[in-house]
Amino acid sequence: MSALKPTQFIGRIVWLGCVPDRAAALESQSQPGLMTTFAGPEGEAHGGLTRPACSRVKALYKSNTEIRNTRQLTLLSAEDLAATAAAMGLAELDPALVGATMVIEGIPDFSHLPPSSRLQGASGATLVIDMNNRPCTLPARPIEGQHPGFGKRYKAAAKGRRGVTAWVEREGRFALGDTVRLHIPDQPVWAHLDAARAG
Repeated sequence: MSALKPTQFIGRIVWLGCVPDRAAALESQSQPGLMTTFAGPEGEAHGGLTRPACSRVKALYKSNTEIRNTRQLTLLSAEDLAATAAAMGLAELDPALVGATMVIEGIPDFSHLPPSSRLQGASGATLVIDMNNRPCTLPARPIEGQHPGFGKRYKAAAKGRRGVTAWVEREGRFALGDTVRLHIPDQPVWAHLDAARAG
């Protein structure tokens, strides 16, 4: 029996982007398609098989410890992005300003997909969800540049809506308009989750 359960939830890719130089700017550059390899999307500055540890794993590793890169892509939902923009008081928010790799519409509660879920595209290319991507202050500057007075509103507005990080399990191409099917781990929620979070 498969450990991953295909679901009826199918999303559609409505935006793709790539960050060519993260030291120069956080913003993504819009793309019509992305070729993904085991190191992530081609040309993506957040790619690579490994990465330096960051604040999100500080309970495990000292800063800059070399670890497996499970943050090759930043995936957002169109619905969460629209809700974030509304909470900020904006009509819309360009996903490029928050460094998005892929925006998907049609999968509910996208930012809370179970870790280790898969999103499989038409080409067979498959992404593994690592975890919820918590909002940070970095997008404030590019947002402020395009929407003066709104940059500082992003972090609070994006809470619970920042999407997920992911890595490539099977290589292949994703293109605008492609569909992706959600597969989830076929296991119950851990019975001790509340106790672990409280500890």
